[in-house]
Amino acid sequence: MTAIALVVVNFNAGEHLRRCVDSAVADLGAREWTGIVVDNASDDGSAGTIEGMPRIRVVRNAENRGFGAAINQAVALTDAPLVWLLNPDCVVEPGVLARLEATLAAHQDCAIAAPQLLNADGSIQASARRAPTAWTGLFGRHSLLTRLFPGASLARRELRASALSQGDADSHEIDWVMGAAMLIRRRAFDAVHGFDERFFLYWEDADLCRRLRQRGWTTQYVPGARVSHPGGVSAASRRAFATRTFHQSAYLYYRLHVAPSPLNPLRWIAKAALAARARWRIARGR
Repeated sequence: MTAIALVVVNFNAGEHLRRCVDSAVADLGAREWTGIVVDNASDDGSAGTIEGMPRIRVVRNAENRGFGAAINQAVALTDAPLVWLLNPDCVVEPGVLARLEATLAAHQDCAIAAPQLLNADGSIQASARRAPTAWTGLFGRHSLLTRLFPGASLARRELRASALSQGDADSHEIDWVMGAAMLIRRRAFDAVHGFDERFFLYWEDADLCRRLRQRGWTTQYVPGARVSHPGGVSAASRRAFATRTFHQSAYLYYRLHVAPSPLNPLRWIAKAALAARARWRIARGR
């Protein structure tokens, strides 16, 4: 049985895809592994850059099925007990996989071990976070208040990666991590039926970590394992669509987990506010 399945979902990632796969293959080393790259109907020819690579299977979808659905599709094609999920714009530093494997071995209740993500300028990305609440919209990663007051206690509460990266701890239990890079215990992933495919793009990672936490599993953030992740590479080719989808998925998460009652007035306030914010960001070209 294959020990690890490398899974990458590609959509118009260009030259980033080959760099990602090359860095992951180098870190996999002599392990027994297989690679599955699901191409979600890219039109930039990027999937062709990895055709014919040893151990890599390229699955070409006729349409863009969304991130979570494509991950589930790939996982169904392997029996590997560990799934190493990477976004196509990630570049893995040497030793990342070994540190993530060690974390899962040390924490038998851990379903997901995630590395520290670095922005293009080398700064720490806000990839380890507290469970989303109504405050997330005000002090989230891209909010105006966080940009104006990055040192505010609410901003630090929501975006914990920088604080957790200090000190000598090997890993930290966290509510959720960005899905750009994860080593996932397959048994836990199957127990919650994988990603919720109602999330086409964005917030499916927060939802997955929450459902795992409800089953008694934990998520560990491993700052000693570092992955470069400039972010937004695939979304750049469909920016307005990505912006709308981000806000629609944020509302879906809020509706499912924060305000599940249709009679809760905050649910409808959130829907209107997120729709208005999406229109404003699209109008400003963000």
